[in-house]
Amino acid sequence: MLSAARSNRFFALTILPVLAGLILLAASPTIVAAGRPVAVASAKSSGGSSTGYDISYPQCGGPFPTNVAFGIVGVNKGIVFSPNPCLGTGNGPSELAWAGGVKAQLYANTGNPGPNLSTHWPNGQTSPRQCNTTASPGADTVNCAYDYGWNAAADSYQTAVRAYISLGLAPAGATSTPQANAWWLDVETGNSWRTNVTLNVAALQGAVAYLQSADVVDLGFYSTQQQWNQITGGSLAFDVHPSWVAGATTVRQARDNCGRGAFTGDVVALAQYFAKGFDANIRCQ
Repeated sequence: MLSAARSNRFFALTILPVLAGLILLAASPTIVAAGRPVAVASAKSSGGSSTGYDISYPQCGGPFPTNVAFGIVGVNKGIVFSPNPCLGTGNGPSELAWAGGVKAQLYANTGNPGPNLSTHWPNGQTSPRQCNTTASPGADTVNCAYDYGWNAAADSYQTAVRAYISLGLAPAGATSTPQANAWWLDVETGNSWRTNVTLNVAALQGAVAYLQSADVVDLGFYSTQQQWNQITGGSLAFDVHPSWVAGATTVRQARDNCGRGAFTGDVVALAQYFAKGFDANIRCQ
């Protein structure tokens, strides 16, 4: 999702992964060294505000937004299979604690780099799909892309679980989050995707399937219509999932985005814009 230190990358589809979070709209001065002492203002205390904020690894060390109605935090360090070092008790104040702890909304990066560019690409995997097995040969297939998305989401989910354990909000050895968080899948051209949109959709379907297997009920997608079209071909395969729309620089533009069609085909639930050096969000529903 777009966060205060992310670089705007709406237009360039790339096969190579980039280390970034949500479409960053804020300028780099908002990034503070992790070692700097910062008071953590929890997103749980909104003080009457109706505005939510999302942060991720670029905001490691703080400061974090204050007067927050709801908080959303990225579990990855810009790409899949890469944990946000500030999610739990890592480098500096916990972003998960800021976002509300057990009530935090979470987002995970997605991608589909293919077998030649990822050391995490499945090979010989038999569940949930057969990937490059005797029964289903071939490493660059819909099944393998599905497994990759499943595995990436599983890794992101377990990253969140470990963060909860580190904060003492889940017991040692836990395999699930303390309660079912709302999750968002971050779909941006800045991550690694194939030109074959069918494979990209399969990877996203695998990610959705894993999170649903982990009892995640509130699940949506973060993107823009342009990026969604480029990555998925404008797929409506996820039309039961809400959209979190990026791209606005003002609250007025965000409100306009609330009234536009959802790129997933469902509803626009959140619209993001830039405010006070961070990525702010308004509820549309």
